[in-house]
Amino acid sequence: MSRQARRVGVIGAGTMGNGIAQVFAVAGYPVIMRDLSQPALDRGLSTIANSISRLVARGKCTAADREQALGRIRATTELKELADCDLVVEAILENFDLKARVIQELDQVCRPDTIFATNTSSISVTRIAAASSLPDRVIGMHFFNPVPIMQLVEIIRALQTSDEVCSAVVDLTEAIGKRARVSKDSYGFVVNRVLIPMVNEAINCVYEGLATPDDVDAMMKLGANHPMGPLSLADLIGLDIVLDIMGTLYGGFDDPKYRPSPLLKQMCDAGYLGRKTGKGFFSYEERTAGQPKAQLANARPA
Repeated sequence: MSRQARRVGVIGAGTMGNGIAQVFAVAGYPVIMRDLSQPALDRGLSTIANSISRLVARGKCTAADREQALGRIRATTELKELADCDLVVEAILENFDLKARVIQELDQVCRPDTIFATNTSSISVTRIAAASSLPDRVIGMHFFNPVPIMQLVEIIRALQTSDEVCSAVVDLTEAIGKRARVSKDSYGFVVNRVLIPMVNEAINCVYEGLATPDDVDAMMKLGANHPMGPLSLADLIGLDIVLDIMGTLYGGFDDPKYRPSPLLKQMCDAGYLGRKTGKGFFSYEERTAGQPKAQLANARPA
């Protein structure tokens, strides 16, 4: 049975979904991008067009390359349109029940040899695979934001994933210009298990009044050689996503070291989610010399 992908399906046209669709299309693969509504698809397609246009402006590709890549993407609200895909990547909300439901629906419309990849950032891939009637074809394919720029794709083997499927997905990842690294299935996998608790601890430093967001970020950049401070990174990821991942780690391992910071919870309750809302630990509504303005210099709970 051949595992060479010829057509790729992407479920979800949001930040991760449209980025995944873009990298496959730019690499020459026909892509079917599915979302629940036409407005969501239109926003995703617009984001892809703007992203590739920036590549053209920087001389990374030509205008003809841009048009060819956009021409490879077909948008649909119908799940049945993914019936002939060789690989389907789901990039929907980080919610187990929703992901399991999508896997079960795909079972009904796709071929038995179609590979199902989940872009989950922390949920057990083994648990997601168990929702499929053919769990050996389910695997984790964790891209990082922004997808067109970040090189790593974490390949997560569920307990059920076959060697053949894992090998095929690693090869495909390399074929689209990304770097594949394989890990066993565990809550948060490798990157988020290391990274997100560090971000959470940086938030606790602000919560406890040890330093301002500006100073926390500056210390980590100057003292640990990080290219971006942990609070700026949290704003880029989205504080709601950080909270979701911490919740998954905390619930999965039942270990207090993964307890979400009270300030992180408050920020999410307030709707201060980072760049996507214009305000997080920094303000993105006004910029000075291209740098975010410090927003919560002494952010502490009331």
